Amino acid sequence: MTESLDHDFYESEDPIWNPALLAIPVPGIRRMVNMAAEMDDVIHLSIGQPDMPAPDNIIEATVDALRAGQTGYTMDAGLPELLDALADYYGKRYKRSLSPENVIVTTGATEAIYLALTATSAPGREFIVPDPAFMLYAPLIRMNGGVVRAIPTRPENNHQLDPQEVIDAIRMDTYAIVLNSPSNPTGTVYPRETIEAIVEEAAYRGVYVISDEVYDHLLYDGKTYPSVLNCCSDLDHVMVISSFSKTYSMPGMRIGWLIASQGAIKKLRRYHMFTTTVANTPCQWAGVEALRGDHRFVDDMVQEYTRRRNRLIELIDETPHLTGYKPDGAFYVFPSLPEGVNGGNVALRLLRETGVCTIPGETFGNSSANALRISYSTSMDNIERAFERMIPWFSKQDFS
Repeated sequence: MTESLDHDFYESEDPIWNPALLAIPVPGIRRMVNMAAEMDDVIHLSIGQPDMPAPDNIIEATVDALRAGQTGYTMDAGLPELLDALADYYGKRYKRSLSPENVIVTTGATEAIYLALTATSAPGREFIVPDPAFMLYAPLIRMNGGVVRAIPTRPENNHQLDPQEVIDAIRMDTYAIVLNSPSNPTGTVYPRETIEAIVEEAAYRGVYVISDEVYDHLLYDGKTYPSVLNCCSDLDHVMVISSFSKTYSMPGMRIGWLIASQGAIKKLRRYHMFTTTVANTPCQWAGVEALRGDHRFVDDMVQEYTRRRNRLIELIDETPHLTGYKPDGAFYVFPSLPEGVNGGNVALRLLRETGVCTIPGETFGNSSANALRISYSTSMDNIERAFERMIPWFSKQDFS
């Protein structure tokens, strides 16, 4: 029943709707989660949000803001104290000069991505996007007449992006390159040399780089993060997006931001006023506390995700027909099924027959139809129980 409702909602060609809505696919994540909601005893390896509660100091800062009457609108660019804190934090982290005028606070990273892509996409403009990639990018580009040029990544290379392939794909009508590292859905972290090569060539060719860095603190094995912000000479052709959602377990509090040149921020502020106007005021105060308070929560979170990731790699290696790798960031792994096997069919059967919910690779692009996204933003107990069901199920399958 849910599937038919989804189809009716997303695919209706009723002339009342803007035809651009047809560029939005039926979201594979929502379809799987909706189906799982109608079942009993489901174990989710599907959800892309932290399972740990937000730190107490952040909750208290939100409550304090509410009690202090901080329930009105902020400035359209954001709470001045948060703009100052973001400019200071990222300026120090990436050793570059940033001012509050380089920042706009948005309703989650989702709005920041929306602003960046819909404000720049137009007929005749081409956007280079890795494949697989977060499902939001391509529809937003296409809704506004832009063209998506996909650069497939390969599981045998841990889904690393080949910078030369990106550079070779730049053409006269290329307007922007979209990056996402650590990646959703693969957990891949692009090394500094990859980011530098792409950013330098893009600047030389007058091409924007739009970088989604929402998992920028979820890095494992002691890696440091090579942000576009510390790989570019100036901000004239870059937009960098992040949020508190993953780092501080604040997804429902909806505070994100975009960092760019002052000229770009001025234009985006005007656009932002006609979308969500301002982000949640009390939660912006929580963001100030997150940046200026105790950061041990992030260290503890990374330690726990590392433990889960390591165990998940072992379990995938023990599972017939699944081929994994070692992700360096985020909280996803994207194991492959045998060539030619439809991951969408496997995910549906796996859910119906075992009660384990994963996300089919086709949700994230055309190059990974034989993959599954598995999230380890769930407890170790859930991961163990899920594979107690999955390993026997996969052992019985014949994908030849």
